[in-house]
Amino acid sequence: MQTSFRPRLIFFACMALSFAMTVAQSVETASPVRIADATCANCHREIFEKYLSTPMANASGRAAERFKPGTLQHKPSGTTYKIFMRDAQAMLSFQDAQDPQVTTERKLDYFLGSGHLGITYLYSLHGNLFESPVAYYAASQSFDMKPGLESITEMPPALPMQPSCLRCHMSAIQQSDPGTINHYKGLAFLHTGITCEACHGDTQQHVATGGKAAVINPVKLDAARRDSICISCHLEGDISVERAGRSAIDYKPGEAISEYLSYFVYQGKDATRRGVSEVEQLSLSMCKRTSGDKMSCTSCHDPHYTPEPKEKAAFYRKKCLACHNDASFAASHHSENPDCTSCHMARTGAENIPHVAWTDHRILKIPDSTETIRDLSEGDTLAPIFSPGTTKRDLALAYYNALLEGNFALRQKASQLLTEIGPEISGDKEALIAIGVVSEKQGNYQQAKEVFEQVLKLDPVNLMAISNLGTLRAKSGDLQGAIALWEPAFERNENVVGLAKNLGQVQCMTGDPAAARATLQKTLQYSPALRDVQQMLAQLPSCTVAKQ
Repeated sequence: MQTSFRPRLIFFACMALSFAMTVAQSVETASPVRIADATCANCHREIFEKYLSTPMANASGRAAERFKPGTLQHKPSGTTYKIFMRDAQAMLSFQDAQDPQVTTERKLDYFLGSGHLGITYLYSLHGNLFESPVAYYAASQSFDMKPGLESITEMPPALPMQPSCLRCHMSAIQQSDPGTINHYKGLAFLHTGITCEACHGDTQQHVATGGKAAVINPVKLDAARRDSICISCHLEGDISVERAGRSAIDYKPGEAISEYLSYFVYQGKDATRRGVSEVEQLSLSMCKRTSGDKMSCTSCHDPHYTPEPKEKAAFYRKKCLACHNDASFAASHHSENPDCTSCHMARTGAENIPHVAWTDHRILKIPDSTETIRDLSEGDTLAPIFSPGTTKRDLALAYYNALLEGNFALRQKASQLLTEIGPEISGDKEALIAIGVVSEKQGNYQQAKEVFEQVLKLDPVNLMAISNLGTLRAKSGDLQGAIALWEPAFERNENVVGLAKNLGQVQCMTGDPAAARATLQKTLQYSPALRDVQQMLAQLPSCTVAKQ
């Protein structure tokens, strides 16, 4: 059996940003906006009813409510995916052509995505929340693989849905259970869609006092805190880093999002080539640069109302003419085409999200399609945007995250910055883990071991530290020490394939093939078509006890 102890803790990116709510609710399924915000309708009926038809209110919901049937035959992996209804229940099935006996079905619980660009589906298994590997794309009106999975040559492992992947499509996001990636004892979120509190904050006192106690009114906030409400979900940049000791799902309206997240982009990279960059693009427009803080997203967009397709041209032209208000201009400027956005805000593709076109918010006077995206090289530099107060620690983690995403040209820069912040981060788990991982990659195993042990003193169930420290113990020959770390971690994370493979391997090497078989079979419940795990199972009869 080949020895490889590196856990493959694959964290799939999702396009989203942040907020959290304090409303508590004990129900089996998350409630939709129409129920969660029903109290608001008592005094704000017109706004409430208009809002219910917006993409934000419909950013997620029960799977059957936005069901798209379809079949995808993914040739690179030889997998056939089907999305269908059975007895009013949305279902996903997948079959591996190389092993037709591997046919699995999952009950789909929720949809994610308003449908404007696309829709994906979520399902639960043994308390773990996952995302479907296939998504429906509005542009093609068909299913295809999720971004990053287009060329995969086998059925992918189950895709864990972490809180950070939910926070811009659901409301009242809950943290996953300690020491887990995507296991939730209760609901992962209390409400589907984006509720009123996502922009107006906690409304309990407002309701209790009959409206006398104020709620957050974004237009009355200073520019930084006003814009933070939109930035939290409409800006990703190339890299984002949570500030030390902060979780993005704890952000609340009325705060500055920069207290929770630092955003970074590659200097010189075309801002139109990545998704979720509307805020960044708007900042580059002449409209915004001329207007300054007076202009915000709500200068053009009404969060409570989305115009019907036949009304859009007139709706947005009126917004343009609010500033471009010279009488002769309004009467003569392309009266034959009232749709200002068709020329000045063309739709462009996002290279990090296939099949999706985004409106170019640079509002170009003369549309320019000559920009090209540059290849990443050693000369690339990450720069913070919309992130006052960014620290050297944040920058170091930005380079580290870029390295994890495959920009290996930044390895030296990431290592240098992490070394420089080392003395300052004794209580910072995320930064310590980054130092530990880079130290291990560089062959400095003793330093890596000490760093991961330090993390476990701060957080005894930290999965990343447990996985990596177990790897170091196994490499040094301390297989029982690795098992002692990995077994309880695996009980909490049976769906983490890399952890299962490593634990199964050392169980086999210590002469316990029964335990190894049980471990591998448990992880196959979540990812049944993983050929390397199946191969490990087939080789178990040849287990031999490792020499001590």
